[in-house]
Amino acid sequence: MATRPADLTSPIAARAAPLALARWLWVVAAMVVIIVVIGGITRLTESGLSITQWQPVTGTLPPLTEQAWQAEFELYRATPEYRFEAGPAGMTLADFKFIFFWEWFHRLLGRLIGLAFALPLAWFWIRGMIPPGYKPRLLALLALGGLQGTFGWMMVRSGLSGEMTDVSHFWLSVHLLTALFTLAGLVWTALDLRRLARVPDARPARLSWVATVAGLILFVQLLLGAWVAGLNAGLASDSWPLMQGRLVPEFDSSRGLWWAMTHDPYLLHFLHRWWAWVAVAVLIWLARRVRPFDRRASVAVHSAFGIMVLLGIATVLTGVKLWIAVAHQLTGALLVIATAWAAHAVGTARKTVA
Repeated sequence: MATRPADLTSPIAARAAPLALARWLWVVAAMVVIIVVIGGITRLTESGLSITQWQPVTGTLPPLTEQAWQAEFELYRATPEYRFEAGPAGMTLADFKFIFFWEWFHRLLGRLIGLAFALPLAWFWIRGMIPPGYKPRLLALLALGGLQGTFGWMMVRSGLSGEMTDVSHFWLSVHLLTALFTLAGLVWTALDLRRLARVPDARPARLSWVATVAGLILFVQLLLGAWVAGLNAGLASDSWPLMQGRLVPEFDSSRGLWWAMTHDPYLLHFLHRWWAWVAVAVLIWLARRVRPFDRRASVAVHSAFGIMVLLGIATVLTGVKLWIAVAHQLTGALLVIATAWAAHAVGTARKTVA
């Protein structure tokens, strides 16, 4: 039986359709948070290069026979990571199966997120449940998801050739930041739709200049964090607040300051450590601006950056203990959500006042 398009002109449908869309986007956003966490585990366990091929369909299933496992292991043994690090360290097939699991699970979850977004989007589209003006935005979010998969493979490929034993920290940052930007877009759109469900003639929130400044400064901090992860720069120091017994550590400046700022693990660790306080200051500013309009968003921002700073320090002091470092990355994703929430509330209030 053919489905009938929803009549968005009726009061009930005008509220129900946007609310259903908002709830769907919140589910997808939660899945993105989970994949960010799994991505962190994949990086910290050195699992990212264990699968050397991109097979969107056939790669859904892991190896099912001992022969298939041996074939995958042989492909991995040809990589620089195995030849220069894992092999000399005495990696066994059982060790390989462990790292293979995390990379396989990471890719599987990416496929599931794609389906969780694309299939309901098609359903809402066919049913005529998407409010005017939201189709381009939802298609853009779908495109970002596709780019995320492409960037992920480009990242993996960067570590499979030449003499590199890790993926490029530049590609890693593109991969991670695209995920976090998509997460912010999902949250912002869900909040717009939830407001539309309450106020049928509500227009989307605008990005205020306060939120723009906060977003850019937070972006720099997240970028530095991605580079720190990609270069294993978290291990550059196990003390805080000093590094090597001094405020500013020694670093390689022989190829210029710009090269050092983008490649040297000691300097990047230092920059990530202290730019965090710039981010904290601007997030306090944003939280204070949003407090009169949405106290919960203000509390969320304060809580997220406070916990993230503490976990960052704990990550350093424990020598990048796996679960503390993963919790630090999880809190980063939650901070993106809280910042998007606060920015949206400021943009909504600003428009209402105007």
